[in-house]
This record gives sequence, structure tokens and C-alpha cells, in this order.
Amino acid sequence: MNVFGLSWRYLWSRPLATALNLLLLTLGLASMAFVLITKDQIDRAFERDLQGIDAVVGAKGSPMQLILAGVFHLDVPPGNIALEDMKQLQSHPQVAQVIPLSLGDNLQGFRIVGTTHDYPAHYGATLAQGALWAQPMQAVLGAQVARATGLVVGQDFAGAHGLGHGGAEHGEARYRVTGVLAPCGCVLDRLVLTATESVWKLHDAMHATDDMDDEDRAAIAADREVTLALVRYNSPLAAMAFPRFINHNTAMQAASPALEITRLLSMVGVGTRVLQGLGAVLLGVAGLSVFIALWSAVRERRADLAMLRMLGAPPLKVGALLLCESLWLAALACALGLLAAHGLTALMGSMLVAEQSLAISGWQWVSAEGWVPVLAFVVAVVAALVPAISAYRVDVTQLLNTR
Repeated sequence: MNVFGLSWRYLWSRPLATALNLLLLTLGLASMAFVLITKDQIDRAFERDLQGIDAVVGAKGSPMQLILAGVFHLDVPPGNIALEDMKQLQSHPQVAQVIPLSLGDNLQGFRIVGTTHDYPAHYGATLAQGALWAQPMQAVLGAQVARATGLVVGQDFAGAHGLGHGGAEHGEARYRVTGVLAPCGCVLDRLVLTATESVWKLHDAMHATDDMDDEDRAAIAADREVTLALVRYNSPLAAMAFPRFINHNTAMQAASPALEITRLLSMVGVGTRVLQGLGAVLLGVAGLSVFIALWSAVRERRADLAMLRMLGAPPLKVGALLLCESLWLAALACALGLLAAHGLTALMGSMLVAEQSLAISGWQWVSAEGWVPVLAFVVAVVAALVPAISAYRVDVTQLLNTR
């Protein structure tokens, strides 16, 4: 029997100790891999949704809240801005494009966003069925929305007031589905898109009374608002001047997505480092446990090792026997750890999808995972080094004389 086969037999001759060491090593590697996978996917999701957006302009308040509400649709916007102010943004010399977004309603928890055709075009979205809206009260569903609600082109639905589940339904004014977007892996997957005029029309109807005259309706029309605007600059130099101009000279607030997401990730990074630290502690404990198990094995198997030497096994082969036991453990723990990490990520991804949050896939390989087998190998070699050297130095003559 070769060294690999013999070490495998020796490893499972102590099943309880082997299982416990395997569990510790697996937990440590799974923690590390889980952090690497989720961090990579969250970074990619942020990068994908932020692509091409230089600033978000909305009501004054928290800039991070504005970014989370306007780009990722994960928070409540701080307020609305006047339609006239938004139009003035379009004429600003440093602005290349303005995409207005109007929020306020939802469909089974999925946000209904009033906007223009520039919004799906910005993300390069394509239609899986139907066509984009051509008039108010027509809607296009994101891929995740269509899958969750079961709605198809030609069906009607009523939106509910508010950005989350629940809220009073606008049963009197129904949307008609005119198209379904193909999956893009971006924020559009979990949105319902419609014309901005749909949002105005629906909420005008909420506040309308029977005694309103044309003057009242004109006053409502003059007070039109949008929730926020996504802005693309026509020059990189605008990144310095434009936010300062908006924040100091208007009633609006301009937030830089890159700046706010860097701040957000630095805060999230604390939790990431804590989890990585926990994984490192588990790996350290696992390495120590493997070392103790192998060291005890050397002491218990001195007679076996001496016998191997008498049968002609060179010292190097005897030492390699211990090293192979440790490497078997590392290989098994690596496979189980990666499997557990991907399973946990898939579980977290399904929970996020249920909450209409970021789309994370559990079964995507990320390049950083390549460090996990390296880490397992290093722990295995370090843990087995001293026991392997001890086995290598076993003095057969002395051992036999002792007996």
C-alpha cells in the first residue's frame, strides 16, 4: 500500500478525533470562503447598479439614504424635489443626462418607478416580451417581478401606496402590463417601470375632490414633483463643482454614489473583518487540534513506525505518512468548506430575493476562492511539520532496545 492509502487508513482509525478536526477545519475555511464570496458579489452588484451614474440629486437629508433609495432602491428617499428644479438640472452646462425617478407605490413589495425610457436604456435592458410603455398607466415588469407575481403582458394590476408591502390599493386606477424585461442582473430586475405621468395621475386622483375646478387642477399641475434624479456629467471636472453648486445654491442635495458607497463598504468592512477574524481563530484552533492529534499519533504508533522502518521504509516515507494524514484532512475540509460557503451564500441570496433586495447567487465561483485551498494547505503543513519530523527521526534500534 502506498503512503496515500496507508495515511487514509490511519486517519480513519480514530474516527471521532478525525471528525472533530475535520469539523473545526471546515468551519474555519467555510467562514473565510463565505466572506470572500459575499463580498465579491456585493461589490459587483454595487458596481453594476452604479455604472454610469455620477450623481443623485434629491431632497436634502442623508446623502447615503439618497443613494440607497435612488440607485439601489433599498431605502426610503428623503423627500421630493420640484419638477421645475429637475428641469433646470437638464439645462446645467456640466450635465449630459438627467433621468427622473418618481417613487411612492409598490406591487406586492416591488417598487413602481415612474421614469422615462432613458432609465432602462441606461442599463442596456432588453425586453423579453412585449414593448415599453407608450402612455400613462402602462407598465413594464422586471424579470424578478414577473416571476414573483405571475403577471404577463396584457394583464392589469393595481399598485399599493407606499414603498414596502401593504398599503392601500389604488383599485380605481389600474396599470396594464405592456412588457417584461429580460433578466439583467441589475436593479431593474426587481422594479416595475412606468411613465412619470402615471405616478402623477394616480396621486392626483387620490387628492381630487368633486368641487375642484380648472384653477385647482392647474395649481396641482404647477406643483408637480419627482422623487430624485440620476445625473450623468459631460466632463469629469464636474465631479468637483456640480455637487457643491447644488448643495449651496439650491434647495436640493447632490450625492456622489462612488463616495457614499465607499463609505458604506468601509462600515460593512468592520463586520467582514470580524467574520474573517472568527474564521482565522477557527483555523488556528483547527491547526492546533490537528497538531495535537498527529503528535499523539506519533507517540501511539512508534511501534508501527519502527516496523515500517524495519520493512525497508525510508525515514522520508515515514515522515510523509504524517504529512499526508494532515493533507487528507485539509483536502476534505477544503471541499466541505467551499460547499458550505456556497450553500450559505445561496441561502442568503434567496432571503434577499424574498425581501426584494440585492441579487446574490450562491453558485458562482469567484477568483478569491482560490486562496481557500492555499490556506488549507498551509495550515495542514504547519500543523503536521513537527509530528512529521518526529516520525522521520524515529530511532528503530533505540525503540527495539527499550522493548
